[in-house]
This record gives sequence, C-alpha cells and structure tokens, in this order.
Amino acid sequence: MSDLVTDISDSIPPWHILSEDGPVLAINKPSGLLTLGAAPRIPTLEREIKAYLKQKYGKPGNVYLGVVHRLDRPVSGVILFTRNSKAAGRLAEQFRERQIEKIYWGITDREPEQQSGTLIDWLLKVPDKAEVEVVPPETPGARQAVLHYRVVGQTPLGSLLEIQLETGRMHQIRVQLASRGWPIRGDIQYGSTQYLADPPPEELTANPIALHARQISFLHPVRYDSVTIAAPVPANWGDLGLSTEEIASDTGLVFPKIAVIPDSDDEEG
Repeated sequence: MSDLVTDISDSIPPWHILSEDGPVLAINKPSGLLTLGAAPRIPTLEREIKAYLKQKYGKPGNVYLGVVHRLDRPVSGVILFTRNSKAAGRLAEQFRERQIEKIYWGITDREPEQQSGTLIDWLLKVPDKAEVEVVPPETPGARQAVLHYRVVGQTPLGSLLEIQLETGRMHQIRVQLASRGWPIRGDIQYGSTQYLADPPPEELTANPIALHARQISFLHPVRYDSVTIAAPVPANWGDLGLSTEEIASDTGLVFPKIAVIPDSDDEEG
C-alpha cells in the first residue's frame, strides 16, 4: 500500500511513498512535478522528500538524498531515491549496466499496427529546447534508443501499451511512439490532439500525459535480493476497463536483447 505524504499545490496531485526499505525509497511521482533541478520557488520531488526525511528523522542541517534516475515532469510513476551515497552508487551501477528492469504503461491516441515489437531509433536534443527528435544514426551527438512494447488492450482514453525500456533517454518513449504516429494521450508537445487534464492547464510543461512508470525491478543495494515495486496509475486515467488478466505482465513474450552503444543515460520518458 502506498502511504500518502503531502499535498504540494492545487495543480499537482500528492506524492506517495510506495516503499521505504533500508536506504532505498520508492516514490509514486505525480505528473506535473519535476524530479529535481528547478528554481527555489518551484517545487520538486527531491526537495519534497528531503523535507520529509528531515522532519521524520529530526536531522539537523542538510539532508542527503541520492537521485539515481529521473522521470519527465508530465510523467507519473515509480522512481527510486537513496538515503546514503553507497546505496546510490550501487543502484547507479545497476542502471549503467542495464540490470534494472523498467516497465511503463502508456495510452496512445492511435493503436500500433503491430500488437508487439521492438523500436530502435537515434535521438538528438533540439538546441535550446526541452525537446528531442528522431535523426539518422550518423548524426553527430545522436544517442541510440531502444524499447519493447505490447498492446494490452483498448481503454476509454485510447490504446494501452506496456513498454519495457532498454535505454533511458530524454523523452524516449514519447518521441519514439510519436514518430510512428502513436502519440501518448495528452502529449501535445509530441503531436497528441487530446488533453488528459480537464480543463487543460495554462502552462504546457505542467500538462499531464498518459505515461506512467508502472514497475521497477532491481537488486537491493544492501541485501542484494531482487525487489520489484509497482505504482498505481493516476486517478485521472479513470477506469481502464481491462481485467487483471488482460494487463498482467507475464504474457510469454520474449523480446530480443539489443546491443546498445554504451554511454550515460538521461531523463526517462
């Protein structure tokens, strides 16, 4: 069960603790909340969790929080933090070695032609914009992006896809799907024509999209046993209208392992 922690503002849903296991915290991040790195007046999940830890443990001075990966601002779902640097280093190594399994749920405006598949692209950040585009592999600065997907079923909002990441690039899922004509519901930046929020927010960067980090599996950085944590979908998704059997992850599908050009990962989603 998730543990309700705090309301941030009227425009951002509350965040929840999914698990606090030794030095590892798993949080269900709401859409609209930055992971980190904003001006002091703008709330971020990093600042919220530091304030929570400071209050809970009565810590004087600065509170350490290890940020080992990120989610895009409009993306919701499970994200990991650590309370000490040793655990942060061990989890960061698992991310670098692609030992962590990340599963996303996304609702698209259009249904893919194939019910499952592997998408391989090269992505490049657009200069002076928080935006990414698909480019030819030989483009200087381009980074390889790989994901696998399957269509789970149809919902009132659109087609529900389960997505497994091989890499974690900036806006990866959003741009890879949109480039094929399957934009994420609500992702106006990448071509969706349908807002998820009603009424739509005034600021596009705060606009929620139907992309959710559903599940993460990793080795605990102290015990080294396997841990899997799942995050409930946001309330604004409504009733998906699908049975537990239809959305079960174990479908017997085996996706090929793709040789990925090694480099550092970036913001996910």
